[in-house]
Formats: sequence, C-alpha cells, structure tokens
Amino acid sequence: MSTFLQALAQANAIYVRQKFEIAEIFGFETRNRYQIQTEDGQQFGYCAEPKVGFGDAIMRQFFGHWRVFNIVGTDMDNQQVFRAHHPFRWFFQRLDVFGAGDRPVGSLQQRFVWLNKKFDFLDTRGRVIMTMTSPFWKIWTFPIQKNGRDVSIIEKKWSGLSKEIFTDADNFRVRFTDGKLTADERLLLLAGAVFIDLLYFETKAS
Repeated sequence: MSTFLQALAQANAIYVRQKFEIAEIFGFETRNRYQIQTEDGQQFGYCAEPKVGFGDAIMRQFFGHWRVFNIVGTDMDNQQVFRAHHPFRWFFQRLDVFGAGDRPVGSLQQRFVWLNKKFDFLDTRGRVIMTMTSPFWKIWTFPIQKNGRDVSIIEKKWSGLSKEIFTDADNFRVRFTDGKLTADERLLLLAGAVFIDLLYFETKAS
C-alpha cells in the first residue's frame, strides 16, 4: 500500500487545502489545486487539474464547474494515486473517481432537493452507499450517512479574511467518524471535499 493510502487509512481526519492564486483576486479562475494534509498539518498528497492548454483556461472562465475536466491526486513522490473525472453537466453535477491504474472506485452524484444540499456516493455498480444531505442554513457543514448512521462529516474551515473575501480558495476538514470505513469509501470522502468545493464554493458555482 502506498504511503498516501496508508495515511488516508489511518487518519481520524484530513485537511484538503486549496492553493491560493493571485489571479483570483482579479476574478480570473485558475486550475483547482489542493494540498492534502493530516490533522497535524503534515502534507501527504496533492491533487490538481492538469495543465491542458490555453483552450482549457478559456473554458474555465466561461463554463466553471460545468465543463469537462479531471483532477489528479498524487503522493509526495508525484505518483498518481487517484483521478476524479467531471463530465459536462448543466445540471446535477457528477464526479467519477478512479484509483491507481484507473481502477473504478465509485462516483458522486448531485441530487435534486428543495433548498437543501444533497448528493450521493455511488459504488462501481451505481448503487448508493452513502449520502450527504445538509440543510440550507448550515452553509459550511456537510454530514455523510451510511445506512442511516453518521460516518463522516466534511466541514469548510475559515481560510482567512482576505481569502474569503477576494478569492474562492477554500479549506476543508474531512472527519472519519466510523472506524469501519473501507479504503475506497475514504477515497470517495476525500473526493467529496473537492466536490463540495466545486458545487457550492467556486465563484461560478450555482
């Protein structure tokens, strides 16, 4: 098992910290890039949209999170450990998650709900294995349940006054409250923090 997966398996909580980009102060959307850290601040991984050229930069400005893109996760040796693919969607966003060697892990699928926020975690057969439902008044808290039990909670953390006002660089804590979560479920929950950022906190998210 890679050091990345070991750290993920052993953690009670992890932080997903979006990297700040100067260009965002001026309203220019940049590649999504995140550091992945343990609870004590030790970085053990990284995930980002790959650089794919000028055309992608233009698409990012006009289509935000609706466009097609990938987010690649690597360990500290720059070895790929997972990939998340976002297909083009006008409505009900989706993120398909793959492990090392592009092994299918599962998907995250946004669902329709009045006022509240909701998406499902799906296995490789499309079956719902976990759900996230958050009332509209809890704008920074995203509880996850499995079989009616709380198993994790993703929380947006304060990023500092200048970042909160002038950019969409966000920090998230993923707490694993069920010790029986599998490696794939933990990987989906990590992807869940990125999905929440794309859905609810990107400048063009709506």
